[in-house]
Amino acid sequence: MKRLTWQYSSPIHRTTASRRTELVTSELYPDHIKQLCTRYSAALELEQCQSLSGLVIHSGSEQHYFGDDRAVPFQAYGHFCNWLPVNRPDQFLLIRPDNKPVYFQIVPSDFWYDQQIDNEPWWAEQFAIVQLSSVAELRAHLSATGLAYLGESPDMAQELGLASSDEAVSALRCYLDFHRAWKSEYEIGQLQAAVDKALLAHQVARDSFLAGGSEYEIHHAYLAACKAQEQETPYTNIVAINEKSAILHYQQKRIERLPDSAVLLIDAGCRVNNYGSDITRTTATDAAHPVFHDLLAGMEKLELEIVAAVRPDINYVDLHEQALAGVADLLIDTGICAGKSEDLLAQQVPQLFMPHGVGHLLGVQVHDVGGHQGNISGEQIPPPAHSPALRNTRTLSANMVFTIEPGCYFIPLILEAERRSERGKSFNWQLIEALYPFGGIRIEDNVVVTGDGQINLSRPGQGA
Repeated sequence: MKRLTWQYSSPIHRTTASRRTELVTSELYPDHIKQLCTRYSAALELEQCQSLSGLVIHSGSEQHYFGDDRAVPFQAYGHFCNWLPVNRPDQFLLIRPDNKPVYFQIVPSDFWYDQQIDNEPWWAEQFAIVQLSSVAELRAHLSATGLAYLGESPDMAQELGLASSDEAVSALRCYLDFHRAWKSEYEIGQLQAAVDKALLAHQVARDSFLAGGSEYEIHHAYLAACKAQEQETPYTNIVAINEKSAILHYQQKRIERLPDSAVLLIDAGCRVNNYGSDITRTTATDAAHPVFHDLLAGMEKLELEIVAAVRPDINYVDLHEQALAGVADLLIDTGICAGKSEDLLAQQVPQLFMPHGVGHLLGVQVHDVGGHQGNISGEQIPPPAHSPALRNTRTLSANMVFTIEPGCYFIPLILEAERRSERGKSFNWQLIEALYPFGGIRIEDNVVVTGDGQINLSRPGQGA
């Protein structure tokens, strides 16, 4: 087999940003598939993978709630989504070097559910499509030896005669996970389209909030603007009013309208061809505490400063450290804490107000794979001990896409434990108590690294 070296597409520069959004998906997709073919061929050339002739990627199987016949909303496996804009269970891709990818399209004969898959020419032409009516028929089409299985079910792999758990498969998965951090022009185009849809929906959601809408009403206004069902969004929308915005992954949607709605924190995205955006905005009305308004203005400024610092060859951990330093300054400037910034940082005070990381890789998964991966072998680079929730520790390079999302929250569960602690002595408890009802702030954008800076996908016209 000819040895291939996987190389990334050319770095995306600011001058190409507007053209990228103008290019139709069909113009970008063929090159994306070529890049994936090259990447997968290079993966199969790894020393541990010499026994493999190719691999089969399984989209995943439908699951059901325990003790019930009702299906859990399905989400296809990320490596499958990387190839195909199809989100259906029990679909299979056969990838072999120097061969056109084969898409085994399972379309059951079924009158209970709609099983139709629209094979749009822009993507269907890149595959040899073999339609089958059941997974059982697939075995006859996998006559080649040395095929690996990538997917959720070792039992299915065994039934199909595919390897799923040996050293070769593990090496293959690590290699592919690591390279998912770099996006093709097609992928960035899908992410930009998902961002554009989400930005429009965020504005509609904000208008609903300012008109007095409940969390439930705001949530449905957002979905209507996206023209999406709830299960079609990339993650469960976080729509939090007032004190609920201090719950980082707040999952409820209060139906009743609140008479004193002062703060909305909405963390919501859209999905386009399996690629998802992830945007957070915080809005405060005149009913919010004046210091909360000052904090919100400072957080918006800090977030843009962190985005502006993005460039190749810096470590993502440095961006997180910048966020912590910025939060420390804001706590002092607003009178929430007393002292010097360096002392607050040494005592890890900012982490009490921002317990999460500053962001994560983004793609076909909201928290895309490989954020802690240091190399193709799967070696992990753990987050710093003072910030264990940080999801990305990679060194930045062109075509990486991730979120930047600093925040500041007034979380009683965390802060009240500091009432009698040494570091709690620097807290303005009277002010903190006054801010508890307003929850917290998070500002989040989606950013792509260019050859010499960045493009902020969620702030049209901004970049470096």
